[in-house]
Amino acid sequence: MGACLDCFNGASEDVAQPDDEEKRRQQAEAAEKRMKESEGRGLKDPEGVKRKQMQKEEMEKKAEALEQTEGDNKLKWQVG
Repeated sequence: MGACLDCFNGASEDVAQPDDEEKRRQQAEAAEKRMKESEGRGLKDPEGVKRKQMQKEEMEKKAEALEQTEGDNKLKWQVG
């Protein structure tokens, strides 16, 4: 049994370990990936949902901007 383990003695020294910055970057990427996967969990088309939310927000912004511009310049009917 010991003969099999002899072939792995030098293997840990040969593998280059990433530095601290590289580890942090990899951990941050993994965390972002997990968050993205958890956001889409249970949805058939998570990108479609995001697009619809963005469209809804844009429509609300346009309506708000239109409301502000029309606030002072409303048409008034004059009879007479």
